[in-house]
Amino acid sequence: MERRTGTVSRGIRCPIIREGDDIAGIVVNSVIEAAESEGFALRDRDVVAITESVVARSQGNYASVEAIAADVKAKLGGETVGVIFPILSRNRFAICLRGIAMGAKKIVLMLNYPSDEVGNALVSLDQLDEAGINPYTDVLTEERYRELFGENLHPFTHVDYIRYYGDLIRACGAEAEIILANDPRVILQYTDSVLNCDIHTRARTKRILRAGGAKRVVGLDEILSASVNGSGYNEKYGLLGSNKSTEDTVKLFPHECFELVNDIQNQLLQRTGKHIEVMVYGDGAFKDPVGKIWELADPVVSPAYTKGLEGTPNELKLKYLADNDFAELRGEELKKAIEGAIRKKDSDLMGNMASQGTTPRRITDLIGSLCDLTSGSGDKGTPVVLVQGYFDNMTD
Repeated sequence: MERRTGTVSRGIRCPIIREGDDIAGIVVNSVIEAAESEGFALRDRDVVAITESVVARSQGNYASVEAIAADVKAKLGGETVGVIFPILSRNRFAICLRGIAMGAKKIVLMLNYPSDEVGNALVSLDQLDEAGINPYTDVLTEERYRELFGENLHPFTHVDYIRYYGDLIRACGAEAEIILANDPRVILQYTDSVLNCDIHTRARTKRILRAGGAKRVVGLDEILSASVNGSGYNEKYGLLGSNKSTEDTVKLFPHECFELVNDIQNQLLQRTGKHIEVMVYGDGAFKDPVGKIWELADPVVSPAYTKGLEGTPNELKLKYLADNDFAELRGEELKKAIEGAIRKKDSDLMGNMASQGTTPRRITDLIGSLCDLTSGSGDKGTPVVLVQGYFDNMTD
């Protein structure tokens, strides 16, 4: 019988994972037990994906705000520190800001506007237009911002992040000054010791600051890039990708875990006879249509994956074939013609008109987004996702 379904994404329930647990064994057992319990078969080229959070938890990759403070003080001098371009997040950045503030006497906090890097807005574009403000050139003090725009609460969290971050800095014993600007060089009017906290634009920001004469430039990726007094760390990403764990600790992005994904793949092959791809995933990359927020606060979507997940999709656009190459066909004749085109397609369709409109992203980014939406970040209890049929097409 012809298959009537394509890609299927299943959240796999797992035990609560703690530091030191055998995460590879837990993942393999959970997937196999789910298949047996729900009555579905595992197939070659299925994908098993594990959220980065439980991987880091099994590694025990945690750090205290005191460790953050010590590293900030050692690398930036402990006096006046410019903290620029952080995202607006209680979960992602506020706990880091506590440690940063504890490692300095004064924080000059410079925020992007109208929104942060991932889309959290401080003010709308319409408000800027009405006030005659140019975000590319105009620098706003906190007082000027209030005069022009008053209080603007986040649409979902109902937090005034300017007030929230300022109060947090002062509660940690540091003086706080807040400005809004988009040119990194503006911060050099206040201090020559700068911690840039942007994620995906961090290399450019560092380059501009160093060329502008900054004495010390450190990225958030360089804070806790090595252990401080026995703390967790991430050699490649530092504090990027970290999350609040408790009021005084952060969970860092997981250490290198290619060995983990290969181990899980090998165990699944031994126990099922199927060659299954495996990846670790963090934030996907999709935009909320209401809050305008990009869900992309991790430095990468997937920090580790098996070799079969490398590359980008190589697909034909069915509606292009139907509307152009086979516009005169209908019904079964059209279906057979399209199936024939798929079977004969080139191994690399780059530049082929019939592939235009297929999503131009890496496979790991696409599957990571699907998995992030499937697992959620709340109480579903499914930190592992099984994706089936992703590499199939209508001829399979």
